[in-house]
Amino acid sequence: VKVRMQTTIPPFASSTFGGISVITGKEGTAGLYKGLYPLWGRQIPYTMMKFASFETIVEAIYGQMPKKKSEYGKGVQTGVSFAGGYLAGILCAIVSHPADVMVSKLNANRQPGEAFGGATSRIYKDIGFSGLWNEWGIYDSFKVFMGLPTTGGAAPPPKQTANL
Repeated sequence: VKVRMQTTIPPFASSTFGGISVITGKEGTAGLYKGLYPLWGRQIPYTMMKFASFETIVEAIYGQMPKKKSEYGKGVQTGVSFAGGYLAGILCAIVSHPADVMVSKLNANRQPGEAFGGATSRIYKDIGFSGLWNEWGIYDSFKVFMGLPTTGGAAPPPKQTANL
């Protein structure tokens, strides 16, 4: 319900319970679960990357440090753990982004009664491989549109007005 409310323009419901009512009214109870396979398609690669990379990254960080892990205090160990999680999160985002875009497209464009595989194929034919990556810059594009700086950038200079 949440993803459909976020990806459908205009929103098909104004509240969670309203969304549940609309979906179950049109598609039955099964309609509440039709986003489950796409969700797994995004979440499983994300989780696999997180498990596969986090410990490896933490070990690599400690391998570059002059002392053994046990010789550092809890503050440094927590910092290394945070850095490892941050870097693993970047890898997770890279791995799961195409699937995340597909989840959004499926929830917004899947036809009633259309099978998951058929819908995925149809959407992929429409957007192609590059279309799975084209939403990457939406956050910064929105910030620029609103007159805000891009991520990590300085604030734009104030607009000059002419004195007449």
